[in-house]
Amino acid sequence: MTSEPVPPGMLSVRVLRGINLVNCDANGSDPYVVLELDNQKVMTNVIKKTVNPVWNEDLTLAVTNPTTPIKIEVFDKDKFSKDDKMGDAEVDLEPLLQMARMDLEDIRSGTVVRTVRPHRGGAGGSCCLADESSIVWEEGQVVQDALLKLRNVATGIIHLQLRWVKIPSL
Repeated sequence: MTSEPVPPGMLSVRVLRGINLVNCDANGSDPYVVLELDNQKVMTNVIKKTVNPVWNEDLTLAVTNPTTPIKIEVFDKDKFSKDDKMGDAEVDLEPLLQMARMDLEDIRSGTVVRTVRPHRGGAGGSCCLADESSIVWEEGQVVQDALLKLRNVATGIIHLQLRWVKIPSL
């Protein structure tokens, strides 16, 4: 199976917030998020003493392979021991990149161009969407809002916004 080339651009990931994360410490968790794509790793700042952190941070990744999902890991920052893992998730980039390849210039800003539904069981077990995720054409960019249910923990959701930023041709 050959895939179309990735359109020229960068992926901007806004890590918005965590919802009902696991409490790892008696005085509250100090969560941060690590995003990994291909050989790149980027992370948010640590938010002190909360299980409902608001990061609202933009992190940028280069996409070389559209079939590689972004890996998300949430950790609790510890001073004197190894940081505790608070869950992980993955998000598939292919639906967003399919829309980025299309000519959407004539579509009104704010239009939902695709809806991605979470997989339930079966072969789609790696999908971590907690709810439907809309891909919107917004002010000349393709944007996907996603709530991701964390795996390997009892509770926790991460809210991300993925934005394909086109690099204009010279």
